[in-house]
Amino acid sequence: MDRLVPQLDGVHHLKLPVRDLDRSSEWFQSRLGYATAMEFREDGKVMGLALNHPDGGPRLALRLDPAKAAASAGFDFFSIGVPTKAALDALSARLTRLGDTHSGVRIASLGWILPGLSDPDGHEIRFYTTESHQNAPEGQVYIVDNARSAGKHAGMEGSP
Repeated sequence: MDRLVPQLDGVHHLKLPVRDLDRSSEWFQSRLGYATAMEFREDGKVMGLALNHPDGGPRLALRLDPAKAAASAGFDFFSIGVPTKAALDALSARLTRLGDTHSGVRIASLGWILPGLSDPDGHEIRFYTTESHQNAPEGQVYIVDNARSAGKHAGMEGSP
């Protein structure tokens, strides 16, 4: 059995299927500060966009695919890291001022989470602090039982 671990280098980019590239691009730009960096064209038609974030956010790709966008609505593909709880609180307040609904900042298994925000296609966009309020035990698997149901009753949200 090959036990060598391949060398990896973080996440290259995240990709979401969307129904309307302009609408989705505008939403990610106005809500999170992304900027269009690349256009992907097929037979002269823009079919995808690559977005960059100016302050630490992951690169994001949007792909025009209305059927997949509709089929994946409601799913949270990823959580975007936010450095501190204070930064997460500020993001929560910003989104509220812009009229977006979300579940508010909650304590999670290791840090804090802002769940319940949806992009224009209904994908849930979550934010999770990289700052922790506790550390997972070293050298063992950290087990979280019933994170979603426990969070609803205790004001916590712990699902990764």
